[in-house]
Amino acid sequence: MSQPRATIRLFDFTMIVISLVIGMGIFRTPVNVARDAPSVGAFFLVWVAGGLVALFGALTYAEIGSRLPVTGGYYKVFSYAYHPSIAFAINCVILVSNAASLAGVALIGGEYISAVLLPLFFGPGYVAPAGTVKGLQMGVAFGAIALFYGINLLGLKLSARTQSALMIIKIVLILLLITPLFLGGPPPGPATAAVRQVLSPTMNDYLLAFGSGLVAVSFTYGGYQQTINFGAEVRHPARNLPRGIFIGIFTIIALYLAINYAYVHVIGFDNLKSMARMEQSPNIAAIMAARVFGPQAERILSGFLFLSVLAYVNALLLSNPRVMYAMAEDGILPAAFLRRHPRTGVLTVPLTIFAALCMVIVFWAEEFDKTLSFSIFLDCFGMILSAGSIFLLRPRTQHLNETGIFKMKWYPLQPVLFILAYTFVAISLLVQQTDVAVKGLGVLCGFILLYFLLLKKNRRTDDRRTESAPTTA
Repeated sequence: MSQPRATIRLFDFTMIVISLVIGMGIFRTPVNVARDAPSVGAFFLVWVAGGLVALFGALTYAEIGSRLPVTGGYYKVFSYAYHPSIAFAINCVILVSNAASLAGVALIGGEYISAVLLPLFFGPGYVAPAGTVKGLQMGVAFGAIALFYGINLLGLKLSARTQSALMIIKIVLILLLITPLFLGGPPPGPATAAVRQVLSPTMNDYLLAFGSGLVAVSFTYGGYQQTINFGAEVRHPARNLPRGIFIGIFTIIALYLAINYAYVHVIGFDNLKSMARMEQSPNIAAIMAARVFGPQAERILSGFLFLSVLAYVNALLLSNPRVMYAMAEDGILPAAFLRRHPRTGVLTVPLTIFAALCMVIVFWAEEFDKTLSFSIFLDCFGMILSAGSIFLLRPRTQHLNETGIFKMKWYPLQPVLFILAYTFVAISLLVQQTDVAVKGLGVLCGFILLYFLLLKKNRRTDDRRTESAPTTA
């Protein structure tokens, strides 16, 4: 097995870790975490716990990538450690999960831009019916997907250019969110009487808070699993991989805690809990900006958030069709997934199928919370099984132990805790949102069945070719 060139420096790898994780979740999910948290302390504890889980996962994936440095990431790891059927099913599940993630983020964009459009068309103070708001949000989500589907059809060069401003937009947004720590006054009183007061939280209250909170936090911390693709490309991996991961994850934890403290400081913890129960979606980042910088800041920040959403939508439409292409190269998906447009080089079939899948999930879920739960439940399978592959890879790759690859200290503590955390998240979703979990299980079983149907069809095709091949005397 040939090793890729180690060209990524410590600083570059640290920035990769940070950029993989910081997305749109931090602008929406704190409301979901606050909803069931019995206290401010429990609210922040969930964010710290989620960061530690991310750290354990990133270290586990770094060693997996170091031991199995292959192009194709997840598919190759699952195929090598388990069985091609599991590799196919989990990668299809990950594609559906990514589509759900894209749909969820597009709905976040709909939430933020609707807060700008409704007052613009109907005047300030206008309160639209819940159905109108939901319809506008879904329309914006559909429009964003359709827009960038069209841009991606025009070629890689055009779609890639839109990503150059992504990190700048995120950095500006994060700086704006942290600024209230220095400028914001005390939070106002509770916005509604619907706040649930828990005077003496029970153990069930804390378990509920951790179960539902970790779902949202897992979405917000997600992305570090992509370190699996960089293990052998980092200079001095035994030293720089853990350093980059520690620096990156702890930077993210610090930023997330600071942003959440700003939310609590300016908006108020009781108001965050109340917003989770409102009919209309809470635009917490924009609300905070308005309270600190004035009403016009809410519209400006909403516009920035929407631009960041568009960049995220484009990134997933750009990357996920290539996963289907890799699976088609191995003969799992039909040859149509390998075809490129003769002029633009675009993978038209995979791009079209992935964009359509995103739109179906937007139509089915209709709101961010359902999409979030569906995406994370599917992710749990991929996270648990991919992290578990380290227990199979270590004995199979013992010959690499003294070659400078990255090896976790205190193994197997990190992967065990990581797997237990995601098992807890999956069980929490199964108990609290059984319908969403059952649909997720159905998707997984359906893809396993589809693998064997495709395999059977491919074998029949090969047999026919063999039978029709001319024989030589």
